[in-house]
Amino acid sequence: MSNEHPTPSTGHLYLVGVGPGDPELMTYKAVRILSESRVWAVPTAKNNGLSSAQEIAEQMVPAKERTILSLCFPMKKVYLGQETDDQLLTAWRRSADEVILHLDRGEDVAFPTLGDATLYSTAFYLLPMIQELRPQTPVTVVPGITAMAACAASQSSPLALGNDVLAVVPEAFEDERLRDILTTLDAVVLMKVHKRIDVLIDLLEELGMCDRAVLTERSGLPGERVFTDIRQARGHKLHYFSTMVIRKKKVQVSNEIDAIAV
Repeated sequence: MSNEHPTPSTGHLYLVGVGPGDPELMTYKAVRILSESRVWAVPTAKNNGLSSAQEIAEQMVPAKERTILSLCFPMKKVYLGQETDDQLLTAWRRSADEVILHLDRGEDVAFPTLGDATLYSTAFYLLPMIQELRPQTPVTVVPGITAMAACAASQSSPLALGNDVLAVVPEAFEDERLRDILTTLDAVVLMKVHKRIDVLIDLLEELGMCDRAVLTERSGLPGERVFTDIRQARGHKLHYFSTMVIRKKKVQVSNEIDAIAV
């Protein structure tokens, strides 16, 4: 799966994490592979829409003289273990067919994706479709910096420390377990909270956790906003890329200094 040298009969598929938004957070490997790949398959939320991943990648690697495949991945929630929506399956298959056309010509295809390719990425809806039809396709997954890591770093704060237990909760998560997660775990990341911010603020106020939460909108992108008091976000129309990091424990540093004899 990690072999980067395709056989002569097929191109190589690269799933490339381009980080959360700041192009300087792209890895050397991501930049190299995007530079070497003449075909980019870029995810969009609607037909002929803009690709945030492409916009980030282009700041480090010019897209001119490359073939750009705009692949539509409709913004619908996916619940693993349940039947997948037919519209999503159709869109994923159509995208896989477009990529396969180029792989069959022996062309390498890079799929830039926001953050890290292994964390809630559309890349892993595309990959199984391609592997089902072209199981011989060599694949390399290039990890990227996640939005949650960038959000914590911007506040000079750890995501987890010592014996902390960290939970990552996706946008699709809507059941009653969230209260239990918040009350039992030490650190929680809530992804893409834009549509539920008022409900979340109410819950965190009830649990006395508002002062332990930081909300970052468009981390690393133009127009980034950070709410260190999440109550100020109430009623705001937030961007889709909105992440909340909640840490219940403060870092304790001993103020005891051992006396040193001179």
